Amino acid sequence: MAEQPLAGKVALVTGSGRGIGREIALRLARDGADVICHYASSKAGAENTARQIEAMGRKAVLVQADIAKRDEVRAMFAQIDKDPGQLDIVVNNSGVSARGMLAEVKDEDVVRVFGINLYGPLWIASEAATRLSDNGRIINFSSTVAKHSLPGAGLYSAAKRAIESFTESWARELGARGITVNTVIPGATSPGMADSSPDYHDFFAQASPFKRIGKASEIVAVVAFLASPEASWVSGAHILANGAGNT
Repeated sequence: MAEQPLAGKVALVTGSGRGIGREIALRLARDGADVICHYASSKAGAENTARQIEAMGRKAVLVQADIAKRDEVRAMFAQIDKDPGQLDIVVNNSGVSARGMLAEVKDEDVVRVFGINLYGPLWIASEAATRLSDNGRIINFSSTVAKHSLPGAGLYSAAKRAIESFTESWARELGARGITVNTVIPGATSPGMADSSPDYHDFFAQASPFKRIGKASEIVAVVAFLASPEASWVSGAHILANGAGNT
């Protein structure tokens, strides 16, 4: 039997109904964890993820919430308290982007981008802080544009840079209990936002000496390491996984 470093653990993965979120949920299950599969609107996708997890002999629990809304996050954790009643790993994977130049910024874009990318992880970490087991894990997601912002990506860049600051603060707040808090910083990845247009895909591929964009499995491997017992001395870190790209 393959080694299962997360046997007996329970992981919450936001945005688990598709893309990298699904791949993270499946990898953590393969590593032995039961998985709480969060979704906002993609119930069918989350159910698909859950079926694959259960086929591995692991338990999957579906939870729904608009993570930008604190009351919905609280309700989600009330459900988690009942089933499965345990929490060891939190992966704040959910994210959205909105492109637009400064002069064109719309109120709804600010609410949406900051709500999902910044407030959501904050509300989740706040609820998780008192529920996580000792030696638990919080894994956040940032982006290379947090430090190398591009025209039209100001909102997304600002939200992700704030997440990195939160990561450093939370790592210090929770470290006394052995809880680690880290950020994964992927470059353009498929499946992901890089698939939105051929031009976008090619731009980021050319920015890396590998002349390609990342694979979901390459990002998931970083998450799996940070979730594992082997990462017990890694905290407050921002792990760059972008193929040495310069954007």
